[in-house]
Amino acid sequence: MKKLLFLLAILPQVFFSQEMDNEKLETIYTTVSDSIHGNLGAWQFYIQDIPMMSITDANHNRMRIISPIADSNGVSDKLLKAALVANFHTALDVKYAVSDGVLWVVFIHPLKELSEDQVKDAVSQVYYANINFGSTFASTSLSFPGSINSEVEEEPKKKNPNFKKL
Repeated sequence: MKKLLFLLAILPQVFFSQEMDNEKLETIYTTVSDSIHGNLGAWQFYIQDIPMMSITDANHNRMRIISPIADSNGVSDKLLKAALVANFHTALDVKYAVSDGVLWVVFIHPLKELSEDQVKDAVSQVYYANINFGSTFASTSLSFPGSINSEVEEEPKKKNPNFKKL
């Protein structure tokens, strides 16, 4: 009986497991994008005029899909704070981030563990978080409870006296 239960538990993993790799990513990106160029592990593609890039490191099992939104120096503090709040409520599997003077939408994940559907969903979330920046900041129609606008409008709270730096 134990052997049967073990086989029932492991068989789906053996027959249905999918290890994502650069070749599969390129196929997915080619099918979902309007145009694409680059090499295995480093692509730039467009979806309805929104630029996206994907960079992988197969040796370290990492990948990211990124999309530039704006020069971060030109974004108001209010919008940056709203993006941070959105990271908690409405930018579900993607995040807003700043690097090298650019405000980005970023999806970061282990490479091998991704399924085709997860990659397609990640591309969709990066796209929607980009076009919704400054309005709903949403990457999907789902959001966690909380109001972005009310949190952004609040005055900064006083520092918690119990807060300790790590």
